[in-house]
Amino acid sequence: MSTSRVICAGFGGQGVMSMGQLMTYAGMIENKEVSWLPSYGPEMRGGTANCAVTISDEPVGSPIISDDATAAIIMNSPSLIKFEGDVIPGGVILVNSSLIHEKVERDDVQTYYIDANGLSNELGGTKFANMIMLGAFLAVDNSVNVDSVLEAFKKVFGKRKEKFIPVNRQALEAGYNAVMEQKKN
Repeated sequence: MSTSRVICAGFGGQGVMSMGQLMTYAGMIENKEVSWLPSYGPEMRGGTANCAVTISDEPVGSPIISDDATAAIIMNSPSLIKFEGDVIPGGVILVNSSLIHEKVERDDVQTYYIDANGLSNELGGTKFANMIMLGAFLAVDNSVNVDSVLEAFKKVFGKRKEKFIPVNRQALEAGYNAVMEQKKN
């Protein structure tokens, strides 16, 4: 049995919710059991936002992830402070090092620092940072595959945005490669 419990967290407007939706839809495409539980701060854009995603081979009993996340994708400093302790020992924390200058204080988790905004700028702007972080997640967790995420892109963003799939594939690959480089060292 395989179950991934992932926290995606950052500021509203960073694509945190869509990142979680993409993972959830990708799990559905692969006939897995999934849940997606969003949480917004007082204002969406610029406020805090996070979501809990569960992808499993077994039915999901609860969408709530409190202190048993297998991974956290962290897009800003307040989210690192809030969610660092919610990842289980042996879990993974992926940090957007473009915006977060603090280091993860724990030594019982795998940590990867991804220059998501810098890599996104190479692709044409900061709007791809969430996809880069999602690609980084795919390098450390095999709960869903890239092709399913790209198929899910059509469901989350609609037919009009399908023309952006190639650049989003590049963003996923950039995040994936950034983690693979760190694994080599």
